[in-house]
Amino acid sequence: MTKLAAGIALTPLAFVLANGTAQSATERSGLYIDQRENILGTSLDLKIVARSYAAARQAESVILTEIDRLTSLLSGYDAASEFSRWASTFGRAVPVSTDLWTVLHAFDTWSARTGGAINAASEAIAQLWQQAARSQTMPDEADRLRAVAAARQTHWQLDAAAQTATRLTQTPLRLNTFTKSYVLDQAATRAMQQPGVDGLVLNSGGDLVIRGDWQELVHVANPTDFAENAQPLARLAVSNRAVATSGDYKRGVTVGGIRYSHLIDPQTGWPAGAVASATVIHPDPVTAGALATAFNVLSPAESARLAASLPGTEYLIITPAGRQFTSPDWQQLVAASPVATAEQQPDQTASLLSVGSRKDKQWNASQELLINFELNAFPGRSHRPFVAVWVEDQKHEPVRNLALWYNKPRWLPELRAFYAQQRDANIDVSSITSATRSPGAYTIQWDGKDNAGQYVKQGSYTICIETAREHGTYQLIRQSMDFNGKPKQQTLNGNVEVTTAALDYREKAGSR
Repeated sequence: MTKLAAGIALTPLAFVLANGTAQSATERSGLYIDQRENILGTSLDLKIVARSYAAARQAESVILTEIDRLTSLLSGYDAASEFSRWASTFGRAVPVSTDLWTVLHAFDTWSARTGGAINAASEAIAQLWQQAARSQTMPDEADRLRAVAAARQTHWQLDAAAQTATRLTQTPLRLNTFTKSYVLDQAATRAMQQPGVDGLVLNSGGDLVIRGDWQELVHVANPTDFAENAQPLARLAVSNRAVATSGDYKRGVTVGGIRYSHLIDPQTGWPAGAVASATVIHPDPVTAGALATAFNVLSPAESARLAASLPGTEYLIITPAGRQFTSPDWQQLVAASPVATAEQQPDQTASLLSVGSRKDKQWNASQELLINFELNAFPGRSHRPFVAVWVEDQKHEPVRNLALWYNKPRWLPELRAFYAQQRDANIDVSSITSATRSPGAYTIQWDGKDNAGQYVKQGSYTICIETAREHGTYQLIRQSMDFNGKPKQQTLNGNVEVTTAALDYREKAGSR
């Protein structure tokens, strides 16, 4: 059943993973949770600590309204946005909103602080690599150098007194780097001003803003093992700060069979590749967002020097080889490790059997199953459907609960197949910080263990993906697969709620 914070029992809307624990709020407040898709180009998770259900809903409305307002001003994907209309001008001082002026000024500031690693005109170079992915031809050297030269120009001039911005070039621009962090900051500030709101957490695709009377447990995703239910690299306890993560493991381009990061080094015109992931924690969301991107372009030594010049900056940088670099006080944020449950305890005997003696027919501990699926996007709807993902044996008995997303406890029976078998599940309301996910796209991992933490025997098992909407659709995907130690892939038929789904039974990354 859903775990609520102490005090007033607010109605939660919860996205949850099995086998977790809830945080506790102030005694006078309750915790309201909602999760949506296709907000700011990704998913949006809201947690609001409030003294009444009405106060929580009002804060949610304020957050969504502010996000909509700022998106209409700052989006580079909407031709009607203020930024897009301004970007189409040239050579004339245009009066702009306070928000657009502030973001343009922030780009000037961060470009100077990072030695050019932050550059809105990186879009010109990114477009070159996107074209390379479409044609499967590496960018021409001359084209790359021209794009670098174009990106290095001064692209606008700001007049603070008149609050105008003059477009000086026609180089493509995009305000992606930390604009999302700015939007979350403004939305959180407005929500915290609402009567009866004591704290909140906004998580936009892996970037978080945490405010007020609340300490959030934040899991840092492993760039080589980033399934929703995978073991995190670190568990952090964070209060009144922002957390931003940037990395190349969820987005990028492939040219000639080689994958390249979507993050661009504006100084060279090449995709960044020396860092796999950078997580930054800072009281200011824009600072956290800007540094998380810059630390993917700069060397770890350069990043450490920059962080040292900005008090309150904590970071974790991970290289493709797995080497970790942290700020001096990073460990102060690390949460105490929970006592390992049976499920978390590795079954060493089963591991040895699976590797050393095939006749025992245990799951091969060096392999995993990835369940990839994408939820459908419905115009005018942003709430996620209820979803359950689990594994059954050949008798259709549950073997392992992998994920559970649902609304109010009374609606859990809407997930009919899951509820008929199990009726209850533990809830995890911790947050995940990771590279930004695409909206609706999820990966769930099965490590071959059952709910008791023991490796299962090799053989045929059924993967179940169940979806339902309150007063809406109901869908169930069941797919059997033979797990015999030999890697295989299987594409599943989609439905109204799940547009695509696939199973990838494979060797774990780094297991050799």
